[in-house]
Amino acid sequence: MKSSNPNTHAIANLPRVALIQARWHSDIVDEFTRSFIENFNALDSRAVSVYDVPGAYEIPLLAQQLASSGDYAAVVATALVVDGGIYRHDFVASAVIDGLMRVQLDHGVPVFSGVLTPHDFTSEGRPEFFRSHFVIKGREAAESCKQMLSTYKSLKAA
Repeated sequence: MKSSNPNTHAIANLPRVALIQARWHSDIVDEFTRSFIENFNALDSRAVSVYDVPGAYEIPLLAQQLASSGDYAAVVATALVVDGGIYRHDFVASAVIDGLMRVQLDHGVPVFSGVLTPHDFTSEGRPEFFRSHFVIKGREAAESCKQMLSTYKSLKAA
């Protein structure tokens, strides 16, 4: 199976993954990053480059630049978009996810989202719940990333 996307050949051979993390609620978001790196590197020796952005809204532009650079086999994004009592969080989350999908389709580079938008973050115990939940999501993202990179490698060999 041949692809008309020039990045497809490069993707299968690249050993690097870019991980973009928003710094709002960094104590929680960092749990995703730690878990992703730990689980991804346990399965493969590929390098993970971590990039910081102020908030979730800034993720798609950097993801686009990293995906188009040809330097990364995949891009992973993580953020916590919290409902602060105004409707804005829904717009931010939607814009980020739509932007990430566009990056992956436009550039042929897999993009993984660890961008979460809880409806109830402020109740007692919820920040601790999401801290542990981000560990799980980091592990799941690492597994998904490995699976997609393996699929791309298989496509190249076919």
